Amino acid sequence: MVVLSTLIGAFIGLVSGYFRRLDGVFMRFMDALMTFPSILLAIAIVAALGASTQNVVIALTISFIPHTARVVRGKVLSVREETYVESARAVGLGDWLIIRRYILPNVMAPLMVQATFILALAIIAEAGLSYVGAGTPPPQPSWGNILADGRSYLHNAWWMTTFPGLFIMVSVLGLNIMGDGLRDMLDPRMEAGK
Repeated sequence: MVVLSTLIGAFIGLVSGYFRRLDGVFMRFMDALMTFPSILLAIAIVAALGASTQNVVIALTISFIPHTARVVRGKVLSVREETYVESARAVGLGDWLIIRRYILPNVMAPLMVQATFILALAIIAEAGLSYVGAGTPPPQPSWGNILADGRSYLHNAWWMTTFPGLFIMVSVLGLNIMGDGLRDMLDPRMEAGK
């Protein structure tokens, strides 16, 4: 899911950021998707398609594509104005070669950081979908399903909901810390400030 949303979002961000004539079309569609909170959009998509693991992956992928596209587009808008990109255009390199050779390497660092944050959000969203019964079907393991099953035994067996909730919290916290560490490691401005 994270790989799909990262790849599709990166492609949309690259195309809309580099080709000005396509920017309005793609970004208005991304804005339309971002008007809904990700979890509500995912619930609506799963409700339309039915509850299954494949449909949860599709719903979460569609929900998180706009976030990646926005990050990539912002970076492309700044990189495409650099002198080395203008020089590549001046010597006659094609647009796709410029994108592949000069713009994509500059986009990779924020894209990797964004992917870690999307993975953390996807864990929370999938658990929320499964908790309300719109996620993966109950025979398949999911922290949301485990939390939902433990609701009725909360007074007698508190650990049935406490430990899955702690695992969700620790996983998301770990991914966020990893994303912050990647950002600090990959951002050249952070090194210049030290």
